[in-house]
Amino acid sequence: MTLRTLDSLGDLRGKKVLVRCDFNVPLADSVITDDGRIRASLPTISRLRESGAKVIVLSHLGRPEGAPDERFSLAPAARRLGELLDAKVVLATDTVGPSAHESVSQMSDGDVVVLENVRFNSEETSKDDGERSSFAAQLAALGDAYVSDGFGVVHRKQASVIELAKALPSAAGLLIETELRVLERLTSSPERPYTVVLGGSKVSDKLGVISHLLPRVDTILIGGGMLYTFLAAQGFAVGSSLLERDQIETCRTYLEQAQRLGVAIVLPQDIVVASGFSADAEHVVVAADSMESTPFGAAGIGLDIGPAAAEIFAQHIAASKTVFWNGPAGVFEMPAFAHGTRRIASALADMSGFSVVGGGDSAAAVRALGFADSDFGHIATGGGASLEFLEGKTLPGLEVLGWQ
Repeated sequence: MTLRTLDSLGDLRGKKVLVRCDFNVPLADSVITDDGRIRASLPTISRLRESGAKVIVLSHLGRPEGAPDERFSLAPAARRLGELLDAKVVLATDTVGPSAHESVSQMSDGDVVVLENVRFNSEETSKDDGERSSFAAQLAALGDAYVSDGFGVVHRKQASVIELAKALPSAAGLLIETELRVLERLTSSPERPYTVVLGGSKVSDKLGVISHLLPRVDTILIGGGMLYTFLAAQGFAVGSSLLERDQIETCRTYLEQAQRLGVAIVLPQDIVVASGFSADAEHVVVAADSMESTPFGAAGIGLDIGPAAAEIFAQHIAASKTVFWNGPAGVFEMPAFAHGTRRIASALADMSGFSVVGGGDSAAAVRALGFADSDFGHIATGGGASLEFLEGKTLPGLEVLGWQ
């Protein structure tokens, strides 16, 4: 890797180091339901504290539309960070205002301050380069160096990701180093057979990664809401299931391309079809080519892959040496429609090769279903960034750190 790392910043004792983390964690009534992204930041924050730096954490949470919004305060994340570090963590009540400056001025070596949500400032995500640069300059005034460690945002052109890295001596944190090693392993030297499992809601979100990976993998397993567009491409009726009609021809092209390349695109042979989108909806298992033959007719909606499909997916995973998984197989938040996702996770946990859970909903799913991070080779912290990397795109937040 060609990347500026922490060692490039030299002696940090007594230095104020701004660290861009990704604490965009899921909340339920202000309670964090998955702290994986906060835990992923600990190696970099701990390393900086041990080096005697004053650690100033930047992050976003949610989409607060460029103004303070109590629903998206980083207070829960700051509390959880303090618990995980077993140390006092101060939360500034603003990002670049009086509270931020006062909190930073009172820091001693090894202290940690979390600045309030960077997206409470509209300039953070502005399309105007000058506005982003101006906000980055205000952030830079708080510190002596910058560390980028929020892998989930390195594909975004935002002030705390791009312009701030240009305004101060900057380097990548340990998390970004780890994520890049994993992604390079998936793209440059994957051990074969290499299987990719794709789920989630929209096939349009995965078009780039399918196109880029088709010539590079052995098998692609399709689940989640995106599979119904593939089934429609085969001429099957899919009832009221999620369907992107404008992508049917694209899916048909991918199926034909895979056949020419000798790549297996595996679609479920059976589907769990429900009477509606609710946890207590009546549901049945039917063949994928007979989805409208249920008592629900054309009103039926596919909410999970069927049990036979889940076993076939598990067999493909077990026979693989490398597996990348992005996107749940069904609506895992509802117990009746979580079996497919659980079976995929179980197969990945049991496989003897290298397994990567590709962030976002997939990471939330495996943790919600009771799996530990250690059950897998790696759980990515940025689903969108991982997909764009696998698509072969240049990620601006890495480029600014010297990545080539």
